[in-house]
Amino acid sequence: MTHAVITGTGLYTPEHAIDNDALVASFNAWVDKENARHAEAIRRGEREPLAHSSTEFILKASGIHSRYVLDAEGILDPERMRPRLPQRRDDEHSIQCEMGMLAAREALDRARIEASDIDLLIVACSNLERSYPAVAVELQAALGTRGYAFDMNVACSSATFAIETAANAIGNASVCRALVINPEICSAHLNFRDRDSHFIFGDACTAIVLEADDVATAESRFEILGTRLITRYSNAIRNNAGFLNRVTDSDPLAEDKLFVQEGRRVFKEVCPMVAQLITEHLASLQVTGDQLTRLWLHQANRHMNDLIARRVLGAEPAPDQAPIILDRYANTSSAGSIIAFHLHRDDLKEGDLGVVCSFGAGYSAGTVLLRKVSV
Repeated sequence: MTHAVITGTGLYTPEHAIDNDALVASFNAWVDKENARHAEAIRRGEREPLAHSSTEFILKASGIHSRYVLDAEGILDPERMRPRLPQRRDDEHSIQCEMGMLAAREALDRARIEASDIDLLIVACSNLERSYPAVAVELQAALGTRGYAFDMNVACSSATFAIETAANAIGNASVCRALVINPEICSAHLNFRDRDSHFIFGDACTAIVLEADDVATAESRFEILGTRLITRYSNAIRNNAGFLNRVTDSDPLAEDKLFVQEGRRVFKEVCPMVAQLITEHLASLQVTGDQLTRLWLHQANRHMNDLIARRVLGAEPAPDQAPIILDRYANTSSAGSIIAFHLHRDDLKEGDLGVVCSFGAGYSAGTVLLRKVSV
């Protein structure tokens, strides 16, 4: 059976960044206006006043300092508080296609191949900007890849699920090379008027090139030793936006059409599930946590990552063992673990082991065990 290797990764980072101070100032300005507008109801005890946010609160809750977004002006406008992304014409590249092209070019360059060498292209992310035609097929045309392409959505776990899908296609010899793209526009589904979550997400796009080991030409590559996926149904993270909204006569701008989560419940239920998944996957491959050089974890919350890393590694993780990128990128959904891998992989030595792990809504989680190899 052919083995799949990762030979290239790419990253698109938007040019706009919003730090916590700016985000808090916008949120608090909106809160003050809302409280003034409902002052009489608040005075009568019919309505609770909205509370301010703060940089200290955000840092304590998440470890996030800043985030990159496609549009900062619309988000920071207290009268709007959502990005301003004009609709594009049908004959223009979609936003996610454009993001994917930028990330893909870097990944292809690192892999030392051309787009025309790719047999399979998967766009995997939490939110697709349309149902059809598939963004993946649009990207296939824009890049000039061959074979076939399709979209998939497993929320924050989309990247690892797509990696397994691509690795299996390579292992079965149905394709030689695959490209996985994760274009996440998380700012578009975030409720910037919710104090508990207005700071969580950022935007980014990652790309991963997978190849059969016998056709790869990159000097530095990561062999995929194994993958494991899991799903468990939960309503703790939910988004009710969908094409049925118009026929159920529900408000398309209602809060439940945006990102909603029960944060404490998610922390309590997801952390042990993910730690167990990684540990059992490693054990099935005769690997222990202390043999890992690196954990590239989903970047949702600093406390979650620290707890999972401790359980897997059996000790407090050093900064380079479980690198954090959410401090400046925030939660970029499926792109997060791939950003961590992209930015923190070049220093590994031949034979070093690492795990890419994503987890999120569904619940869903996926792990990919990698070994650094050189030729």
